[in-house]
Amino acid sequence: MSPLPAMTLSKTAVDFIDDAHIEGLLQAPAPAASQVREVIAKSLEKQALSVAETAVLLRAESPELTAEIFAAARELKRRVYGNRIVLFAPLYIGNQCINACRYCGFSRDNHEAVRRTLTPRELVEQVLALEEKGHKRLILVFGEHPQYDAAFMADCVRTVYDTRQGHGEIRRVNINAAPLDDAGYRALKAVGIGTYQIFQETYHHETYGRMHPANTRKGNFLYRLDGLSRAMEAGCDDVGIGALVGLTDWRFDTLGLVTHARFLQERYGVGPHTISFPRLRPASGAAFEGTRFVSDDEFKRLIAILRLAVPYTGLILTAREQPALRREVMAFGVSQIDAGSRIEIGGYTEAGDAQCMEREQFELGDIRPLDTVMRQLMEDGYMPSFCTACYRLGRTGEHFMEFAIPGFIKRFCTPNALTTLTEYLTDYASPETRAAGARLIEAEMAKIPDPAARAEVAARLEAIRSSDQRDLYV
Repeated sequence: MSPLPAMTLSKTAVDFIDDAHIEGLLQAPAPAASQVREVIAKSLEKQALSVAETAVLLRAESPELTAEIFAAARELKRRVYGNRIVLFAPLYIGNQCINACRYCGFSRDNHEAVRRTLTPRELVEQVLALEEKGHKRLILVFGEHPQYDAAFMADCVRTVYDTRQGHGEIRRVNINAAPLDDAGYRALKAVGIGTYQIFQETYHHETYGRMHPANTRKGNFLYRLDGLSRAMEAGCDDVGIGALVGLTDWRFDTLGLVTHARFLQERYGVGPHTISFPRLRPASGAAFEGTRFVSDDEFKRLIAILRLAVPYTGLILTAREQPALRREVMAFGVSQIDAGSRIEIGGYTEAGDAQCMEREQFELGDIRPLDTVMRQLMEDGYMPSFCTACYRLGRTGEHFMEFAIPGFIKRFCTPNALTTLTEYLTDYASPETRAAGARLIEAEMAKIPDPAARAEVAARLEAIRSSDQRDLYV
């Protein structure tokens, strides 16, 4: 077991979160309708908003302006992402943790938690179970503990990629874990990880200190804030940021996320690949004193405003939320969801249909099987995608933006979404889901304007259906 690396900051580490400035933006007078509409118009031109412009939308609370914000978010989502929804699953590797976060079931102070780390064999069993359902994209989740050093995480990544059965394989492994040092990030980059996620949890300094005791590693606000800067400097050009919504004023953390995204964009030439905004959920052994309930209406506003603020950043909504809300917010903001998720250690082979709070980090709201989620997505007109082509072809970081910002990414995303969907329908889907998929694919094929391109995609889909050919990406 390796000791935790020293908390070394990047050479240019800076605390770019100015609480007083953010609070001042939120306390300014309600904006005029004309000002709100100017900000919306800028976003619809696919330009990222400044922190001050985002605050204008947050202060616009009249029903009329709120309706315009939602309408604009729907339109922007359609222009940038079309009807594609990317799917993934979380895989919890271990819940040992040296931190004492007040809201988390992994807290070292939670004596009700059942502590466990997957063995290599158990990890293989979990991956096989996920592959048997049709998953191609995973995010591995680790507590912060000396056992979970970069070498251990790299071994887990290699095991996941090496575990294949039949047509089942995992093509992209993302990581959600504590900050690492430079060598740790390089080690994970070398084994082919996708996105490295670090959630700041809250950008509000006083709240952060109250929720994360100072005698823990996570109690160092700047070390955590600087974590993704170190990752990018070590070559991990796909990173994800996030805030746990409900620890403080949700509007403050919305501006914190936008501030972080702009900082990365300005310093490294590319912002975060994804933004997550999980809402605080019940957790075994967790205390929720001082937290703030965030209503569904507030949560929807957060998502719509983030969509307008960061047009090209993927927005992730997890299975913490109920199915009805997840279904609603995909229309105006969310571009990635997890499905068929279990967050107990070993949950994909052992959990059954019920949740076990003593084995979870928090409580889930949507535990429907992947096949059920896929069918509803397609019945609602969405095109589920397991595509991983960009990451494997080096279209990441700045290179991804070179394709995405002019809109050229549609040339790749639609064909690759159709091929990965066809793989799922052919290899894993129930008859009802297969029928829904056939109708959707027929409609999507009709939308491809170029006959030659349409014929090429049709040939790929037929090859998948009639042979063992898989992974036919552009």
